[in-house]
Amino acid sequence: MDEIWFYILAGFVAQLVDGALGMAYGLTASSFLISAGIAPASASATVHAAEVFTTGFSGLSHHYFGNVDKKLFWRLLIPGVLGAAVGAYVLASLPGEQFRPFVSAYLLIIGVVILVKAFRDFPPVAVTKHVAPLGFFGAMVDALGGGGGGPVVASTLLARGSHVRMTVGTVNAVEFFVTLTASIVFFLTLGLTNWNIILGLAVGGVLAAPLGAYAVKKVPLKPLMFMVGLLIIFMSARTLIKSLS
Repeated sequence: MDEIWFYILAGFVAQLVDGALGMAYGLTASSFLISAGIAPASASATVHAAEVFTTGFSGLSHHYFGNVDKKLFWRLLIPGVLGAAVGAYVLASLPGEQFRPFVSAYLLIIGVVILVKAFRDFPPVAVTKHVAPLGFFGAMVDALGGGGGGPVVASTLLARGSHVRMTVGTVNAVEFFVTLTASIVFFLTLGLTNWNIILGLAVGGVLAAPLGAYAVKKVPLKPLMFMVGLLIIFMSARTLIKSLS
């Protein structure tokens, strides 16, 4: 029973960060499960099952607080669903760990770009080009690595000048459909276990979802960009070092 409370706390903290910054739930939870000895494919399936609930509540919360760009949402949705299906199917046959160093190196560069923009005046712009390939790639990376779709999609959009609040909210809303698709594929190919972990992560994430959505609406633009940039640099550097050591 004590383990359940620990998973609830882990899910709460991970979703609070994810809801406010648009990333880190999957990476945080997956890293914890893998370090506890769970195989990468099983960890990814477990986290995605829990994320179906957390991303659903998070997406509804962001919609309620007006953080969702409908045009960007539809540009990311279909490619994201397709990418999640491909990534989950590939992970059932191949180890997703081999992709992580390349994704981490990319995110490290993107994190530096966002950090620089946090200290300079760059008026937000509507990003309309190459959104579909980004959505596909981000969702595929998410399924392969048990997380990472948020950092890839959100950070790239922010680096290209997209509005922080609307980007974070929209990516969170799309992630529900991405995780649902990945979970269905994982269930059909691998089955589903670790129900106690899924329950704990889901409960904690659902409780934190409205708080994260409220925070992203209230936090000023530049501090939010600064926090996003630091988080991306920290996560990507940590993963890159672990992958190469």
